[in-house]
Amino acid sequence: MTGTKLLLALLAILPSFASATAQAPLDPARLLLQPTDTWPMYNGDYSGRRFSSLKKINETTVKNLQLAWSFRASGPPALRSARIEATPLQVDGVLYFTVPTMVWAVDARTGVELWNFHWDNKGGNLIGNRGVAMYKDTLYFETADCNLVALDNKTGKEKWHTPIGSLEEMYYASTAPMVVKDHVIVGISGDDFDIPGYIESHDLATGKLQWRWYSHPNPGDPEAATWPNEDAMMHGGGMTWVPGTYDPELNLYYVGTGNAQPVIAGDSRLGANLYTGSIVALNPDTGKLAWYFQPNPHDTHDWDAVQTPILFNGTIEGKERKLLAQASRNGWFFVLDRTTGKALVTQPFTKQNWTSGVNAQGQPIPNAKKDPQGDGALVSPNQAGAANWPPPSFSPATGLFYVNSMDAYSEYYVFDADGKPEGWAGNDRGGWSQVALRAIDYKTGKIKWSHTYPTGTNRSGILSTAGNLVFAGDTSTNFIAFNAQTGAIVWHAGLGAPLINGAITYDLDGHQYLVTSAGDTLYAFVLP
Repeated sequence: MTGTKLLLALLAILPSFASATAQAPLDPARLLLQPTDTWPMYNGDYSGRRFSSLKKINETTVKNLQLAWSFRASGPPALRSARIEATPLQVDGVLYFTVPTMVWAVDARTGVELWNFHWDNKGGNLIGNRGVAMYKDTLYFETADCNLVALDNKTGKEKWHTPIGSLEEMYYASTAPMVVKDHVIVGISGDDFDIPGYIESHDLATGKLQWRWYSHPNPGDPEAATWPNEDAMMHGGGMTWVPGTYDPELNLYYVGTGNAQPVIAGDSRLGANLYTGSIVALNPDTGKLAWYFQPNPHDTHDWDAVQTPILFNGTIEGKERKLLAQASRNGWFFVLDRTTGKALVTQPFTKQNWTSGVNAQGQPIPNAKKDPQGDGALVSPNQAGAANWPPPSFSPATGLFYVNSMDAYSEYYVFDADGKPEGWAGNDRGGWSQVALRAIDYKTGKIKWSHTYPTGTNRSGILSTAGNLVFAGDTSTNFIAFNAQTGAIVWHAGLGAPLINGAITYDLDGHQYLVTSAGDTLYAFVLP
């Protein structure tokens, strides 16, 4: 049965699919709840878990999933790609999502377009856009040419826009904003040479800048000693290009920072290079730093620590704690006390050979022999990393952390014959690699189960549910449901293009929908 015929059949069986959409405002209280009939932010809720308590689609019923509708995003020819890297929001029966320079509103029951908005982009990198944030009747998104734009959710008309970065300094923007109380928090991306990363907070109603936090210490701070001089520190990188997470009780916003600059060549910036390659906790009202933990000190491999810091409560060594977990790009899995930033678990989750041990603070200790060398250094993970930006998931039902990870090697080298470049080096990603979906026991960091995909390098985001399921894309074009406890495949659908971001799920009219993107198309599945 074709997608069109199946849609018509489902509309006949379920008339509510075609019901009118009111496009009501988002009740701010929904941001504090676990997602069920809404998916109101990038990760579903503030915790970043990407876990749904819905279970109509479960390990028994998932085999009956059918396509409800599909929607293909098409944009101006100037777009580098219409590939959907965004996680759609679903509020009151409407899906909101982006590709670079464009925002769409689509009926969540039928896939019918309600409106689209096109931003007249003036530059920047069109590598991708990860989506919108929403508060009441306003949507917020970042543009590649470094603007924060506010749209009316009912019409798609612009309310205001404000700059968040400078194109002249080679910044660009791609991440999904996050709304915390009366703040819309944004991150920034940039080149790998000589500019600093930062986080900004803007007023929800006007876009006025409230505060900016740079991912480097202030001159004179004790942490400034992790740089050889002030000039290196003030131009040292640490971009913030993946949304963070938030604990309303502690009133702390957690976010990861990117690699140090100049990338790979580290001789001009000897030291740990705080706060690059770090997880930081910020007060969202002031932008003040509460604590930091650096998974990746003195990065010389183009890694970072921007991967989603997932929040949950759990027991470690017999004590109930407020926890934060990250599967970092450098191949190590960390569990921290999110009140203090103290490391409780530090374990590798992929092949890694760049360390010489773990220090008393729970940080991997870089092995200088695995820095870039004149004749090359074979290093694992490779430059793409053991994990990258596609989001992981944590299931409180299983106690497992799920991530699509990669075992691979890069040859890292310096161009200068004396092995001491002033600002550049290189790497080669070629060679052996394998991608696997891994389930990690948060209490120990040990792998509970691992499913290795056929050859390929693509890695999608993850969704876990109370139906004992984990949804992910493979290294080809398949959308797969795994048994969350065992890793056994229980369902799959070929979608014709690689999956990138994670799926979402929501309940409308008594039906649980499952929505994912592949290439330039959204696909919605439902039980008949």
